[in-house]
Amino acid sequence: MTKEIKAGFSPDIAIPPGETLQEHLDSIVMNQVELAKRTGLTAKMINDIIKGKAPLTPETALKLESVFGTPASFWNNLESNYQETRARLQAAVDIDKETPIAALIPYPELARRGFVRPTNKLPEKVFHLRQFFGVASLGYIPATLPAAFKKPNKASSSPYALGAWIRMGELMAGDIETQPFNEKRLKENMAAFRALTMEEEGNFESQLEDLCASCGIALVVVPHLPKTNAHGVTKWLQPGKAMLQLSTRYKFADDFWFSFFHELGHILMHSKKTVFAETGAKTKEEAEADQFACDCMIPGAKYRAFITKNRFTRESIMKFANKVGIDPGVVVGRLHHDHKLGKNEFQDLQREINLPM
Repeated sequence: MTKEIKAGFSPDIAIPPGETLQEHLDSIVMNQVELAKRTGLTAKMINDIIKGKAPLTPETALKLESVFGTPASFWNNLESNYQETRARLQAAVDIDKETPIAALIPYPELARRGFVRPTNKLPEKVFHLRQFFGVASLGYIPATLPAAFKKPNKASSSPYALGAWIRMGELMAGDIETQPFNEKRLKENMAAFRALTMEEEGNFESQLEDLCASCGIALVVVPHLPKTNAHGVTKWLQPGKAMLQLSTRYKFADDFWFSFFHELGHILMHSKKTVFAETGAKTKEEAEADQFACDCMIPGAKYRAFITKNRFTRESIMKFANKVGIDPGVVVGRLHHDHKLGKNEFQDLQREINLPM
């Protein structure tokens, strides 16, 4: 059995107050039936207290004080200590049961980023992970983060790793102050969002966060965790506050921006009751969010007119990107995705992005 995490004396057996009561009876040569007569309790109740099957209540403690002259507080303390010890011993058993779950969570990564205390001891990991997830038992994680436990898109995915990553976002987003959600303002800011795609890394981040916050969205870029295979998550933390969570796993800026607009699509089009985790799953809602992102970044009619010419040169791409007000790398990424260009063509126009890990 796991030992108590905290330092100090911790009994490894819970002794019911009934044992002390029996000792008192033996010392004055009184049986349980006689005690029942003197207290007004049934003989069965006395027997259940002695065997630890029934609690020794404050009312019973007062009766015993009259019979034995021992303060009621003495009996109450015995009962309180017994119940606390029982609870601690059961908690230790529960921790043992939860250590296999703790082993599935990337604890070292969470500790490195300051979300939990560093430790190599599994029982301590369970204790700290309970606090991190805000649950009384790690067994409750699937119920609190159901989006992480949907059928994974890749066999290498870990629902517990994904759950930990989403929880990191929740904690970070909780510290961000936002205005109440305003759909009209969010739609009005789409052009400003597109303009930020042309800003260099280090210039756009704070502006993007502020724009989102003004619309009621807490934008968080959360360090990638192994086995999450997630690009983004959308979750409503409150009726007037949405979380838009993005990963640091992107290589190119156009991937980052596509995920950003994809998550905006979920916020604008889909239920507030659903958490959307972008892991590559093919659902109706994900397809709609993909299309929303495509149309927001590059207006559909203008894109179709551009590709109809079927003339993709550096000059034409740069000219078209400037016309629609978007980073040229976004245009290149779209042409790669639609197989209008070879995967490596004009890749130099796609800016690499190094978000904080």
